[in-house]
Amino acid sequence: MMMLQDGSTQLLCLTASSGVPLFTRGASKQLPFSVIGSLNGVHMFGDGQGVSLSCCETEGGGKVVWRVFQDSVMLITVSGGGQGDAGSGREEEVRLQRLLENVWNCMVLVLGQDELANIKNVERLKRDLRSCFSLIDRLLEDRPEGFLGNLTHCADSLVPPNPTLLQEAVDGFAVAADSEFGCLLVRGRIAAATEKWWRLAHQEIVLLSVLMQSLSASGSASCDYPVFLPQGSPTVAHRLLRFQLLPGADVCVLCGPTPSLHTAESRLVGQFWSPLVKTLRDCLTVGERCLPGSVSLHPDLLALLLINRETHRSVSYVCSPSGGAPVPSKARCWELLKLFYIFSTTRYFSIEETLCVSTEERIHTSNTEDFAHGFSHQPLQCYLVTEECKSYGLQTSHHQLFLLIPLSVPTFALHTVATQTLSDIVTATGF
Repeated sequence: MMMLQDGSTQLLCLTASSGVPLFTRGASKQLPFSVIGSLNGVHMFGDGQGVSLSCCETEGGGKVVWRVFQDSVMLITVSGGGQGDAGSGREEEVRLQRLLENVWNCMVLVLGQDELANIKNVERLKRDLRSCFSLIDRLLEDRPEGFLGNLTHCADSLVPPNPTLLQEAVDGFAVAADSEFGCLLVRGRIAAATEKWWRLAHQEIVLLSVLMQSLSASGSASCDYPVFLPQGSPTVAHRLLRFQLLPGADVCVLCGPTPSLHTAESRLVGQFWSPLVKTLRDCLTVGERCLPGSVSLHPDLLALLLINRETHRSVSYVCSPSGGAPVPSKARCWELLKLFYIFSTTRYFSIEETLCVSTEERIHTSNTEDFAHGFSHQPLQCYLVTEECKSYGLQTSHHQLFLLIPLSVPTFALHTVATQTLSDIVTATGF
């Protein structure tokens, strides 16, 4: 059976009952219709025999993952082989399962659950699904900017130099817009948000951030966009009002019928944000580092991902090492950081959530290695040494920290580097 080229991923969406294709995305060379029919057929055959087919591996080292949502829509993702550690085994399966989950929630976010769960007109649904393509393509892209929320389901965040001023402005702006849900994004990362925004489901926060990035990339200075919350309000739409404050800085609120877009833009945006232009510019200078200059990082770090387990926020950064020793490229460091996160959380560390799309369809992940069964303790540290770098993971009651470190750093020093890095960031920022 013909499969994809090495390193590519293709997403297929079909009706679950009849296998009618709704759309395909990803991979420049699409799979032939006969292959799509075979992938759907083998799943339907297994289902008829009482067997749930969720994942298989191809002869070329690729993977195929199936998932049916609401007994209505089937999503299939196919990844090509030949990607080395990125394209095989447990890590790739987790990545693809998470991708399918995100795509479904993206579809619900834009169209609502009712239209997807009760398909009345297939051709109309095909047309409506086109409005999801820009978001789905972003989920499929292996972007170099270092956004990991699609994988971790923790909000990609940025710690601003003056968090108090921005927090007060977001809170006041949301109240003035008759909303309890407000958020400020700086370079695609959350810099401040209202308390109720943080109470949204973690997947909803991540997908709303992706949507904001997509709307910002369209070039519009403001927009009024209807959204459904996949877990909080999958059948009733809310209004997402988004405003560009500066290039790279956007504020949004989730609200009801009022205020109008014109009223919010002409009266509220200037009132709350004009006095903070310098503060916003200072925040923009933090850039992809995600941490203010007051945080001193170890000079040997290649990359870091820090997750707050209580708030489900994360900061991530690929550093510029000071030494002259050869190190992986920036893009490769992002890839290695993702792989090490999956490696750690599928074997040793806990994830405080389930891979879920609804109350009826919760799938609990098993993240304990076979040899660990029977042990009562929870691993708190792990490390991995490869030909490219050393990776170290540290878990506490409040945080998870994942580091990439050059091979030149002695293995016995990894724990010291990790604990010092965690202490420096938390002490300086309270993250």
